[in-house]
Amino acid sequence: MASQLLIRTSLLSLALLAAACGKSGQTQAGPPGGGMPAPEVGVVTVQPQDVGLVTELPGRLEASRVAQVRARAAGIVQERLFREGSDVKAGQPLFRIDSAPYQAAAASAQATLARAQANLTQARSLAERYRPLVEANAISKQEYANAVASQKAAEAEVAAGEAAVRTAQINLNYASVTAPISGRIGRSLVTEGALVGQGEPTPLATIQVIHPLYVNITQSASEVLTLRRAMEEGRLKRSGDGTQVKVLLEDNSVYPQPGRLLFSDLQVDPTSGQVALRAEVPNPNGMLLPGMYVRVLVEQAKATNAILLPQQAVTRTQQGDSVLVVGGDGKTAPRQIRINGSQNGHWVVVDGLKAGEQVVVDGFQKLQMMPPGTAVKTVPWNNGKPAAGAPAAQAASAPRT
Repeated sequence: MASQLLIRTSLLSLALLAAACGKSGQTQAGPPGGGMPAPEVGVVTVQPQDVGLVTELPGRLEASRVAQVRARAAGIVQERLFREGSDVKAGQPLFRIDSAPYQAAAASAQATLARAQANLTQARSLAERYRPLVEANAISKQEYANAVASQKAAEAEVAAGEAAVRTAQINLNYASVTAPISGRIGRSLVTEGALVGQGEPTPLATIQVIHPLYVNITQSASEVLTLRRAMEEGRLKRSGDGTQVKVLLEDNSVYPQPGRLLFSDLQVDPTSGQVALRAEVPNPNGMLLPGMYVRVLVEQAKATNAILLPQQAVTRTQQGDSVLVVGGDGKTAPRQIRINGSQNGHWVVVDGLKAGEQVVVDGFQKLQMMPPGTAVKTVPWNNGKPAAGAPAAQAASAPRT
Protein backbone atom coordinates (compact mmCIF):
# COMPACT_ATOMS: atom_id res chain seq x y z
CA MET A 1 0.00 0.00 0.00
CA ALA A 2 2.79 2.41 0.87
CA SER A 3 4.59 1.52 -2.35
CA GLN A 4 1.51 2.41 -4.49
CA LEU A 5 1.19 5.77 -2.73
CA LEU A 6 4.82 6.51 -3.45
CA ILE A 7 4.38 5.65 -7.15
CA ARG A 8 1.35 7.95 -7.49
CA THR A 9 3.21 10.80 -5.82
CA SER A 10 6.15 10.35 -8.22
CA LEU A 11 3.86 10.40 -11.28
CA LEU A 12 2.09 13.58 -10.10
CA SER A 13 5.46 15.29 -9.57
CA LEU A 14 6.54 14.39 -13.08
CA ALA A 15 3.27 15.75 -14.55
CA LEU A 16 3.71 19.07 -12.75
CA LEU A 17 7.32 19.32 -13.90
CA ALA A 18 6.29 18.68 -17.54
CA ALA A 19 3.61 21.39 -17.36
CA ALA A 20 6.12 23.85 -15.95
CA CYS A 21 8.57 23.07 -18.73
CA GLY A 22 5.82 23.60 -21.35
CA LYS A 23 4.98 27.07 -20.00
CA SER A 24 8.62 28.01 -19.93
CA GLY A 25 9.05 27.00 -23.55
CA GLN A 26 5.96 29.01 -24.59
CA THR A 27 7.29 32.19 -22.92
CA GLN A 28 10.55 31.93 -24.76
CA ALA A 29 8.66 31.71 -28.10
CA GLY A 30 7.02 35.16 -27.60
CA PRO A 31 8.34 38.59 -28.54
CA PRO A 32 11.92 39.40 -27.54
CA GLY A 33 12.16 40.70 -24.02
CA GLY A 34 8.66 39.45 -23.21
CA GLY A 35 7.05 42.90 -24.19
CA MET A 36 4.02 43.86 -26.33
CA PRO A 37 4.42 44.43 -30.11
CA ALA A 38 5.29 47.97 -31.29
CA PRO A 39 2.12 50.10 -31.66
CA GLU A 40 1.19 51.22 -35.18
CA VAL A 41 0.68 54.96 -35.74
CA GLY A 42 -0.25 57.01 -38.80
CA VAL A 43 2.27 59.69 -39.74
CA VAL A 44 2.77 62.39 -42.35
CA THR A 45 6.12 63.43 -43.76
CA VAL A 46 6.33 67.21 -43.68
CA GLN A 47 7.22 69.17 -46.81
CA PRO A 48 7.68 72.97 -46.58
CA GLN A 49 5.86 75.11 -49.15
CA ASP A 50 4.40 78.58 -49.65
CA VAL A 51 1.07 78.66 -47.84
CA GLY A 52 -1.51 81.43 -48.01
CA LEU A 53 -2.47 82.82 -44.61
CA VAL A 54 -6.24 83.11 -44.51
CA THR A 55 -7.75 85.55 -42.03
CA GLU A 56 -11.41 85.38 -41.01
CA LEU A 57 -12.88 88.86 -40.64
CA PRO A 58 -16.40 90.22 -40.02
CA GLY A 59 -18.19 92.03 -42.79
CA ARG A 60 -21.52 93.42 -43.89
CA LEU A 61 -23.02 93.41 -47.36
CA GLU A 62 -23.87 96.65 -49.14
CA ALA A 63 -25.39 97.42 -52.52
CA SER A 64 -22.80 98.51 -55.07
CA ARG A 65 -25.06 101.37 -56.19
CA VAL A 66 -27.99 103.02 -54.42
CA ALA A 67 -30.31 105.67 -55.84
CA GLN A 68 -33.27 107.34 -54.15
CA VAL A 69 -36.23 108.05 -56.40
CA ARG A 70 -37.59 111.51 -55.51
CA ALA A 71 -40.41 113.71 -56.76
CA ARG A 72 -38.99 116.83 -58.43
CA ALA A 73 -42.41 118.12 -59.48
CA ALA A 74 -45.07 119.17 -56.98
CA GLY A 75 -48.46 117.54 -57.35
CA ILE A 76 -50.72 114.60 -56.65
CA VAL A 77 -49.46 111.08 -57.40
CA GLN A 78 -51.92 109.59 -59.88
CA GLU A 79 -50.39 106.20 -60.63
CA ARG A 80 -47.61 103.81 -59.59
CA LEU A 81 -46.17 102.06 -62.64
CA PHE A 82 -43.92 99.35 -61.15
CA ARG A 83 -44.17 96.21 -59.03
CA GLU A 84 -42.47 96.46 -55.67
CA GLY A 85 -39.38 94.27 -55.35
CA SER A 86 -38.91 93.92 -59.11
CA ASP A 87 -35.97 94.77 -61.34
CA VAL A 88 -36.27 98.05 -63.24
CA LYS A 89 -34.26 99.63 -66.06
CA ALA A 90 -32.78 103.11 -66.16
CA GLY A 91 -35.36 105.52 -67.64
CA GLN A 92 -38.32 103.27 -66.89
CA PRO A 93 -41.42 105.24 -65.71
CA LEU A 94 -42.17 104.60 -62.04
CA PHE A 95 -44.73 107.21 -60.94
CA ARG A 96 -47.09 109.59 -62.75
CA ILE A 97 -47.82 112.92 -61.10
CA ASP A 98 -50.71 115.19 -62.12
CA SER A 99 -49.25 117.08 -65.09
CA ALA A 100 -52.15 119.44 -65.93
CA PRO A 101 -50.55 122.55 -64.33
CA TYR A 102 -47.26 121.87 -66.11
CA GLN A 103 -48.99 121.35 -69.45
CA ALA A 104 -50.70 124.72 -69.06
CA ALA A 105 -47.41 126.38 -68.13
CA ALA A 106 -45.74 124.83 -71.17
CA ALA A 107 -48.53 126.07 -73.45
CA SER A 108 -48.26 129.58 -71.97
CA ALA A 109 -44.51 129.62 -72.51
CA GLN A 110 -44.98 128.46 -76.09
CA ALA A 111 -47.47 131.28 -76.74
CA THR A 112 -45.12 133.86 -75.27
CA LEU A 113 -42.36 132.56 -77.51
CA ALA A 114 -44.63 132.82 -80.57
CA ARG A 115 -45.43 136.45 -79.74
CA ALA A 116 -41.74 137.24 -79.29
CA GLN A 117 -40.92 135.60 -82.62
CA ALA A 118 -43.61 137.72 -84.34
CA ASN A 119 -42.18 140.92 -82.82
CA LEU A 120 -38.72 139.87 -83.96
CA THR A 121 -39.95 139.40 -87.53
CA GLN A 122 -41.46 142.89 -87.55
CA ALA A 123 -38.40 144.51 -85.98
CA ARG A 124 -36.03 142.79 -88.42
CA SER A 125 -38.10 143.87 -91.41
CA LEU A 126 -38.10 147.48 -90.22
CA ALA A 127 -34.34 147.52 -89.68
CA GLU A 128 -33.72 146.03 -93.14
CA ARG A 129 -36.01 148.63 -94.76
CA TYR A 130 -34.27 151.52 -92.98
CA ARG A 131 -30.75 150.43 -93.99
CA PRO A 132 -30.84 151.74 -97.63
CA LEU A 133 -32.78 154.81 -96.54
CA VAL A 134 -30.17 155.90 -94.02
CA GLU A 135 -27.48 155.41 -96.65
CA ALA A 136 -29.40 157.76 -98.97
CA ASN A 137 -29.96 160.22 -96.11
CA ALA A 138 -33.70 159.70 -96.52
CA ILE A 139 -34.09 159.11 -92.75
CA SER A 140 -32.02 160.17 -89.81
CA LYS A 141 -29.38 157.93 -88.36
CA GLN A 142 -31.23 158.01 -85.04
CA GLU A 143 -34.30 156.42 -86.55
CA TYR A 144 -32.16 153.64 -88.04
CA ALA A 145 -30.40 153.09 -84.69
CA ASN A 146 -33.78 152.78 -82.97
CA ALA A 147 -34.89 150.19 -85.51
CA VAL A 148 -31.71 148.15 -84.99
CA ALA A 149 -32.14 148.32 -81.19
CA SER A 150 -35.73 147.14 -81.49
CA GLN A 151 -34.54 144.19 -83.55
CA LYS A 152 -31.97 143.20 -80.91
CA ALA A 153 -34.56 143.57 -78.12
CA ALA A 154 -36.91 141.30 -80.07
CA GLU A 155 -34.13 138.75 -80.51
CA ALA A 156 -33.54 138.79 -76.73
CA GLU A 157 -37.25 138.26 -76.10
CA VAL A 158 -37.20 135.25 -78.41
CA ALA A 159 -34.21 133.77 -76.56
CA ALA A 160 -35.98 134.29 -73.22
CA GLY A 161 -39.12 132.73 -74.61
CA GLU A 162 -37.20 129.67 -75.83
CA ALA A 163 -35.62 129.25 -72.38
CA ALA A 164 -39.05 129.52 -70.77
CA VAL A 165 -40.37 126.82 -73.10
CA ARG A 166 -37.47 124.51 -72.20
CA THR A 167 -38.04 125.13 -68.47
CA ALA A 168 -41.74 124.39 -68.81
CA GLN A 169 -40.99 121.23 -70.75
CA ILE A 170 -38.51 120.07 -68.08
CA ASN A 171 -41.08 120.61 -65.34
CA LEU A 172 -43.63 118.75 -67.43
CA ASN A 173 -41.23 115.82 -67.84
CA TYR A 174 -40.69 115.75 -64.07
CA ALA A 175 -44.37 114.82 -63.73
CA SER A 176 -43.35 111.39 -65.04
CA VAL A 177 -40.87 110.00 -62.49
CA THR A 178 -38.37 107.59 -64.08
CA ALA A 179 -35.70 105.24 -62.70
CA PRO A 180 -32.27 106.96 -62.47
CA ILE A 181 -30.37 103.61 -62.57
CA SER A 182 -31.05 99.97 -63.35
CA GLY A 183 -31.47 97.72 -60.34
CA ARG A 184 -33.96 96.25 -57.89
CA ILE A 185 -36.54 98.62 -56.52
CA GLY A 186 -37.92 98.31 -53.00
CA ARG A 187 -41.30 99.19 -51.57
CA SER A 188 -43.13 102.32 -52.58
CA LEU A 189 -42.93 105.07 -49.96
CA VAL A 190 -46.09 106.84 -51.21
CA THR A 191 -49.45 105.78 -52.59
CA GLU A 192 -51.77 107.19 -55.20
CA GLY A 193 -53.35 110.43 -54.04
CA ALA A 194 -50.35 111.57 -52.01
CA LEU A 195 -49.19 115.17 -52.40
CA VAL A 196 -45.47 115.20 -53.15
CA GLY A 197 -42.76 117.69 -54.05
CA GLN A 198 -43.88 120.46 -51.71
CA GLY A 199 -40.87 122.36 -50.38
CA GLU A 200 -38.27 119.65 -51.10
CA PRO A 201 -38.05 116.54 -53.27
CA THR A 202 -40.14 113.79 -51.67
CA PRO A 203 -38.61 110.26 -51.43
CA LEU A 204 -40.74 107.84 -53.42
CA ALA A 205 -38.69 104.61 -53.53
CA THR A 206 -35.11 103.26 -53.47
CA ILE A 207 -33.30 101.36 -56.22
CA GLN A 208 -30.28 99.20 -55.36
CA VAL A 209 -27.81 97.34 -57.55
CA ILE A 210 -27.27 93.94 -55.88
CA HIS A 211 -25.13 92.32 -58.60
CA PRO A 212 -22.39 92.69 -57.67
CA LEU A 213 -22.47 93.48 -53.95
CA TYR A 214 -19.86 95.18 -51.79
CA VAL A 215 -18.62 93.59 -48.56
CA ASN A 216 -17.44 96.15 -46.02
CA ILE A 217 -14.85 94.39 -43.85
CA THR A 218 -13.17 95.55 -40.64
CA GLN A 219 -9.82 94.45 -39.23
CA SER A 220 -8.05 95.62 -36.08
CA ALA A 221 -5.20 98.04 -36.62
CA SER A 222 -2.90 95.85 -34.48
CA GLU A 223 -3.39 92.88 -36.84
CA VAL A 224 -2.63 95.07 -39.84
CA LEU A 225 0.50 96.39 -38.15
CA THR A 226 1.71 92.88 -37.26
CA LEU A 227 1.08 91.70 -40.79
CA ARG A 228 2.99 94.57 -42.37
CA ARG A 229 5.90 94.16 -39.97
CA ALA A 230 6.15 90.45 -40.85
CA MET A 231 6.21 91.38 -44.54
CA GLU A 232 8.96 93.95 -43.99
CA GLU A 233 11.04 91.38 -42.08
CA GLY A 234 10.65 88.85 -44.88
CA ARG A 235 8.76 86.27 -42.83
CA LEU A 236 5.70 86.77 -45.01
CA LYS A 237 5.18 87.98 -48.54
CA ARG A 238 2.22 89.90 -49.91
CA SER A 239 -0.41 88.09 -51.92
CA GLY A 240 -0.87 89.15 -55.54
CA ASP A 241 -3.29 91.81 -56.78
CA GLY A 242 -6.94 90.87 -57.03
CA THR A 243 -6.83 88.67 -53.93
CA GLN A 244 -9.80 86.32 -53.83
CA VAL A 245 -12.08 86.22 -50.81
CA LYS A 246 -14.64 83.66 -49.65
CA VAL A 247 -17.86 84.59 -47.90
CA LEU A 248 -19.19 82.54 -44.98
CA LEU A 249 -22.91 82.93 -44.37
CA GLU A 250 -24.61 82.99 -40.98
CA ASP A 251 -25.26 79.22 -41.15
CA ASN A 252 -21.49 78.64 -41.64
CA SER A 253 -21.98 77.59 -45.26
CA VAL A 254 -19.58 78.90 -47.90
CA TYR A 255 -21.07 81.14 -50.58
CA PRO A 256 -20.26 79.43 -53.91
CA GLN A 257 -19.20 82.60 -55.75
CA PRO A 258 -15.73 83.88 -54.71
CA GLY A 259 -15.14 87.62 -54.54
CA ARG A 260 -12.11 89.84 -54.87
CA LEU A 261 -10.55 92.37 -52.54
CA LEU A 262 -10.84 95.93 -53.88
CA PHE A 263 -8.90 98.10 -51.44
CA SER A 264 -7.81 98.71 -47.86
CA ASP A 265 -8.51 102.06 -46.26
CA LEU A 266 -5.62 104.42 -45.53
CA GLN A 267 -6.78 105.47 -42.08
CA VAL A 268 -7.90 103.94 -38.78
CA ASP A 269 -11.32 104.62 -37.32
CA PRO A 270 -10.52 106.54 -34.11
CA THR A 271 -13.65 105.29 -32.33
CA SER A 272 -13.12 101.55 -32.92
CA GLY A 273 -9.45 101.18 -33.85
CA GLN A 274 -10.44 99.27 -36.97
CA VAL A 275 -9.23 99.50 -40.56
CA ALA A 276 -11.85 99.23 -43.30
CA LEU A 277 -11.47 96.90 -46.29
CA ARG A 278 -13.86 96.42 -49.19
CA ALA A 279 -14.43 93.38 -51.38
CA GLU A 280 -16.72 92.79 -54.35
CA VAL A 281 -18.84 89.64 -54.56
CA PRO A 282 -20.95 88.57 -57.56
CA ASN A 283 -24.61 87.95 -56.82
CA PRO A 284 -26.25 86.84 -60.08
CA ASN A 285 -29.09 84.90 -58.42
CA GLY A 286 -29.86 87.51 -55.77
CA MET A 287 -29.10 85.07 -52.94
CA LEU A 288 -27.28 87.73 -50.92
CA LEU A 289 -29.07 90.84 -49.70
CA PRO A 290 -27.70 94.22 -48.62
CA GLY A 291 -27.31 94.55 -44.86
CA MET A 292 -26.58 90.85 -44.22
CA TYR A 293 -23.82 90.07 -41.71
CA VAL A 294 -21.19 87.68 -43.07
CA ARG A 295 -17.67 86.48 -42.31
CA VAL A 296 -15.01 86.78 -44.95
CA LEU A 297 -11.93 84.62 -45.51
CA VAL A 298 -9.17 86.83 -46.90
CA GLU A 299 -5.72 85.68 -47.97
CA GLN A 300 -3.66 88.79 -47.19
CA ALA A 301 -0.19 87.19 -47.20
CA LYS A 302 1.76 84.02 -47.89
CA ALA A 303 4.07 82.22 -45.44
CA THR A 304 7.26 80.98 -47.08
CA ASN A 305 8.59 77.52 -46.17
CA ALA A 306 5.52 76.76 -44.10
CA ILE A 307 4.07 73.32 -43.36
CA LEU A 308 0.45 72.19 -43.42
CA LEU A 309 -0.44 69.73 -40.64
CA PRO A 310 -3.83 68.12 -39.95
CA GLN A 311 -5.33 69.81 -36.94
CA GLN A 312 -5.65 66.52 -35.03
CA ALA A 313 -1.85 66.16 -35.07
CA VAL A 314 -1.35 69.33 -32.96
CA THR A 315 -1.84 69.59 -29.22
CA ARG A 316 -2.71 73.15 -28.19
CA THR A 317 -2.31 74.23 -24.57
CA GLN A 318 -1.67 77.43 -22.66
CA GLN A 319 2.02 76.55 -22.64
CA GLY A 320 2.12 76.38 -26.45
CA ASP A 321 1.55 74.11 -29.42
CA SER A 322 3.30 70.77 -29.82
CA VAL A 323 3.38 67.61 -31.95
CA LEU A 324 4.83 64.10 -31.65
CA VAL A 325 7.77 63.53 -33.98
CA VAL A 326 9.09 60.03 -34.81
CA GLY A 327 12.89 60.05 -34.67
CA GLY A 328 15.40 57.98 -36.59
CA ASP A 329 15.34 55.34 -33.84
CA GLY A 330 11.60 54.83 -34.31
CA LYS A 331 10.72 56.49 -30.98
CA THR A 332 8.34 59.42 -30.51
CA ALA A 333 9.32 62.70 -28.89
CA PRO A 334 7.29 65.89 -28.32
CA ARG A 335 8.25 68.98 -30.33
CA GLN A 336 7.22 72.61 -29.78
CA ILE A 337 5.98 74.37 -32.93
CA ARG A 338 4.68 77.81 -33.91
CA ILE A 339 1.38 78.18 -35.77
CA ASN A 340 0.24 81.10 -37.91
CA GLY A 341 -3.36 80.53 -38.96
CA SER A 342 -5.18 77.65 -40.59
CA GLN A 343 -6.19 76.53 -44.06
CA ASN A 344 -8.72 73.88 -45.12
CA GLY A 345 -8.68 72.05 -41.80
CA HIS A 346 -4.89 72.19 -41.47
CA TRP A 347 -2.70 74.28 -39.19
CA VAL A 348 -0.06 76.42 -40.88
CA VAL A 349 3.21 75.65 -39.06
CA VAL A 350 5.91 78.28 -39.58
CA ASP A 351 8.56 77.07 -37.11
CA GLY A 352 9.63 73.92 -35.23
CA LEU A 353 9.71 71.28 -37.97
CA LYS A 354 12.11 70.37 -40.77
CA ALA A 355 11.59 68.81 -44.17
CA GLY A 356 11.36 65.03 -44.10
CA GLU A 357 10.40 64.65 -40.44
CA GLN A 358 7.52 62.36 -39.57
CA VAL A 359 4.70 63.69 -37.40
CA VAL A 360 2.18 61.44 -35.67
CA VAL A 361 -1.40 62.09 -36.77
CA ASP A 362 -3.24 58.93 -35.70
CA GLY A 363 -2.77 56.32 -32.95
CA PHE A 364 -2.42 58.51 -29.87
CA GLN A 365 -4.64 56.16 -27.84
CA LYS A 366 -2.16 53.32 -28.36
CA LEU A 367 0.75 55.47 -27.19
CA GLN A 368 -1.04 56.35 -23.95
CA MET A 369 -0.90 52.68 -22.89
CA MET A 370 2.84 52.36 -23.63
CA PRO A 371 5.77 53.49 -21.48
CA PRO A 372 7.72 56.59 -22.58
CA GLY A 373 10.37 55.98 -25.22
CA THR A 374 8.59 53.01 -26.78
CA ALA A 375 9.43 52.40 -30.43
CA VAL A 376 6.49 52.63 -32.86
CA LYS A 377 5.64 51.25 -36.26
CA THR A 378 4.81 54.04 -38.73
CA VAL A 379 2.39 53.85 -41.65
CA PRO A 380 1.45 56.72 -44.00
CA TRP A 381 -1.69 58.62 -43.01
CA ASN A 382 -4.15 59.71 -45.65
CA ASN A 383 -7.23 61.61 -44.50
CA GLY A 384 -7.58 59.44 -41.43
CA LYS A 385 -7.24 56.15 -43.35
CA PRO A 386 -3.84 54.44 -43.00
CA ALA A 387 -2.65 53.43 -46.44
CA ALA A 388 0.04 50.81 -46.11
CA GLY A 389 2.63 51.05 -48.84
CA ALA A 390 1.61 54.56 -49.96
CA PRO A 391 4.46 57.08 -50.23
CA ALA A 392 4.70 59.27 -47.16
CA ALA A 393 5.12 62.40 -49.25
CA GLN A 394 1.76 61.74 -50.95
CA ALA A 395 0.06 61.19 -47.62
CA ALA A 396 1.49 64.46 -46.35
CA SER A 397 0.36 66.49 -49.34
CA ALA A 398 -3.16 65.06 -49.57
CA PRO A 399 -5.76 67.75 -48.65
CA ARG A 400 -8.16 67.10 -45.84
CA THR A 401 -11.84 67.23 -46.69
